Amino acid sequence: MLARAPEYDWGMAKQTSLGRRGISTVGWMLRGAAAGAAGTSALNAVTYLDMVVRGRGTSSTPEQTVEKLARKAHVPIPGAGRTRDNRVQGLGAVTGLVAGIGVGVLGGLARASGFRSAPPVGVMLATLGALLVGNGPMTALGITDPRSWSRADWVSDLVPHLAYGIVVKTTMDAFDRP
Repeated sequence: MLARAPEYDWGMAKQTSLGRRGISTVGWMLRGAAAGAAGTSALNAVTYLDMVVRGRGTSSTPEQTVEKLARKAHVPIPGAGRTRDNRVQGLGAVTGLVAGIGVGVLGGLARASGFRSAPPVGVMLATLGALLVGNGPMTALGITDPRSWSRADWVSDLVPHLAYGIVVKTTMDAFDRP
């Protein structure tokens, strides 16, 4: 007689002491990080497509933010010339990744606490979260002032962030399905 292999319980659709589906707070945080990473990929893709379509250059605000934060924190960025410039550019990109993943983690914490929203509300919350976390520090440091942006500036900022919000909400909802 053949022994039956034990079935793996994927922890779906059951109530446990950890909450619905048995997913811990850390589990939801990790799912939020994954959703934030997916949303950041969408944001970057839409941004790069906009650059291709309109022939516009990259924004220097992430690098300016890194430079200003480093000065304020009295933390030198090592290197000279192109080497230092490349490090600053890399750090600028990393700050965007951290912001996008961080907003996703906050969404995961909200899920862990039991918060659920209708799709339009969730998309709006994720979009606003990314806008605030992404643009807030640059505005606070005086690098940009959204009040002075043109309509084209707003569109080129809002559309990628909306793509982020859609992907984050859709991904988090997918994690919640039985």
